[in-house]
Amino acid sequence: MFYNFLEDATPAGNNTLITVVFVVIIVAMIGLLIWQTISGKKKQKEAQNMLNQLKIGDRVKTIGGVCGFVVEINDAENTFVLETGTDDNKSYVKFDKGAIYQTAPAQGSAVEAKEEAKADAVTETEEPAKEETETPAE
Repeated sequence: MFYNFLEDATPAGNNTLITVVFVVIIVAMIGLLIWQTISGKKKQKEAQNMLNQLKIGDRVKTIGGVCGFVVEINDAENTFVLETGTDDNKSYVKFDKGAIYQTAPAQGSAVEAKEEAKADAVTETEEPAKEETETPAE
C-alpha cells in the first residue's frame, strides 16, 4: 500500500533524478572517506617524525600542559624524562613519548643556557679594570 502511494505521488521522470542524487551522495561520501584516510595518515606520519627527531635539550609541551626540557630519552621503553621548574626547585618527570603535544628544537641546550647565564653573572660581579688616566704634559 505504502509503495503504491509513492508510485502514484512521483511522476516517472523523477525516478531517474532521485537515482542520480543518491549516486552523487554515495560518491561524495566515498570521496570524503578517502580524503579523511589520506589526511589522517599524513598527520600520523608528521607526528611520528616529530617523535623521531626528539633530542636532549628540546623544549617539550605535553598533552597535560607540562612544559620543560628533555634531559633523557629511552627509545627501548618509548619514554623521555622532562626537566621542569626553576633553578631553585627542579623536578624530573618521566613521560611516554605519546604524551608529547608540541616540541621546539633546542637552541643550544638547557645546560648550555644555564652555563651562559652563570658566566654572565660572574662577569657582572667582577670589578671593572682600572683605567689609566693620562696626565697632561708640563
